[in-house]
Amino acid sequence: MKTFLSKSVFAISMVLTAPALMAAPETYVIDDEHFSMAFEVMHIGYAPVMGMFREVEGQFEYDEEEKQLTSGKLTFRSKSVFTNHDKRDDHLRKDDFLDSKKFPDITFEVTGFESTGDNAGVVTGDLTLLGQTQPVDVKVTLNKSAEYPIGHKDYTLGLTAETTINRSDWGMTYGIEDDLVGDEVRLRFGLEAVRDSGWL
Repeated sequence: MKTFLSKSVFAISMVLTAPALMAAPETYVIDDEHFSMAFEVMHIGYAPVMGMFREVEGQFEYDEEEKQLTSGKLTFRSKSVFTNHDKRDDHLRKDDFLDSKKFPDITFEVTGFESTGDNAGVVTGDLTLLGQTQPVDVKVTLNKSAEYPIGHKDYTLGLTAETTINRSDWGMTYGIEDDLVGDEVRLRFGLEAVRDSGWL
């Protein structure tokens, strides 16, 4: 009788704790129609030049219950750089800057996450640019997670993020010595990512 009761209690406890045991980070895929990545660099001290990368793909793992980004990777196509000036964009694709023929991809891979509030945190990751990899901290705000109200209707997470880097850390030094182009680059991201239901 004691053995039967023990087994029954164990079975009930397994049923009651099953949802918690099954809870795990889920995969979210970047919606490239709702992704913006902007950069800002000072030009000869007069005014910042602003630009963006038009082509990106990626996904990440997010635990909504714990509000934790556990892993992820973004890939930017360096040739997709855009600053609304054709001649400047061509120069940015050359080896003075992005060297797009040799290094077609710029990647950011998540290595950690630290919560700094209910909907905020700092993502640590490795940024690979010009074949060199350096650690970067990115401030992230988790804006909203819910079923999308229009279109695809899938569960979607929206966030914004920002950081500042020195491009010379990756060996991109053109124009710094004579103050033609600033070393400091401000980066800002806004994105929506759709939870992978197995049909994506």
